[in-house]
Amino acid sequence: MKLATWNVNSIRQREQHVFRWLDRCAPDILLLQEIKCPSEAFPALTYQALGYRAEAMGQKAYNGVAVLSRLPFTVTHRSLPGLPEDDAQARYLEIETGGLTVINIYLPNGNSGGEAGYAYKLAWMDRLAERAQALLEADTPLAIAGDFNVCPTNEDAAPGTLPATDALVRPETRARWRRLLWLGLTDAVRAIHPHGPVYTFYDYQAGAWQRGLGLRIDHALLSPTLGWLPPTPTPANVASRSPPTTSRSRLRCADDPRQRRELPQEGNGASAPNGRRLARRRQVARRGHQHPAQFVGQAFGVRRAQPGQRLLA
Repeated sequence: MKLATWNVNSIRQREQHVFRWLDRCAPDILLLQEIKCPSEAFPALTYQALGYRAEAMGQKAYNGVAVLSRLPFTVTHRSLPGLPEDDAQARYLEIETGGLTVINIYLPNGNSGGEAGYAYKLAWMDRLAERAQALLEADTPLAIAGDFNVCPTNEDAAPGTLPATDALVRPETRARWRRLLWLGLTDAVRAIHPHGPVYTFYDYQAGAWQRGLGLRIDHALLSPTLGWLPPTPTPANVASRSPPTTSRSRLRCADDPRQRRELPQEGNGASAPNGRRLARRRQVARRGHQHPAQFVGQAFGVRRAQPGQRLLA
């Protein structure tokens, strides 16, 4: 399965961007955040032409999440279980497909609304951890992906981009991120790239893209049944058992175009408006990877869209 997530920052503005990307890259499931339109206004028919069924949980002008899938699926939750019934913010959409639960989230930023706004972010993360724990305890294969609005460590924010008081990096925020990991979830990107910048967002302003001032705030967390593959057999044990059906894993990553080599054709970027270049798709293939979390096949990768947008594919 190929699963992607993209903070699209208004589906009305980028309806055709999404169409062209789907046509070129053909993920099985695409998760969208910040669609910024009511559910009924989502352009589902546009993507139906490519074989995608759409489900949206939106609200006018703000927030909103959507799922585009070529696979049959059932919507299981349109809001985060445990939140007050009168919570009207469209930030959560949970589906089930083929025994896999996929959760699409747009986690609150936490920088607006003062301390009350930040408290809402922390409460939201607590409810997310509770939902993840319930699914993991039921041995449900699980992927949680989307815009988390969390920089987990200092490596996930370019120096000087955020003050220590920013809600994306405050200790309480990072503690709740760690709680998710301690439940047994795997950070898909860091499993393959344990260290260094793998940014998913660049601000539109102050030349952030050109200066490499990015953030890693879009994530994919995998349950053990998705994120774990037995180590590749060594000569000492290969005779005693059959090798796994997938003996190597691949996570494609396009963060800093100066640090990764190109993938042929599919991911080559084109010139973006105002002279900015789209980041090119890159590939890192790790044979016999011995990290505790290996990935089956080609489940996840990371791709840059353009400054101010996020795409994790």
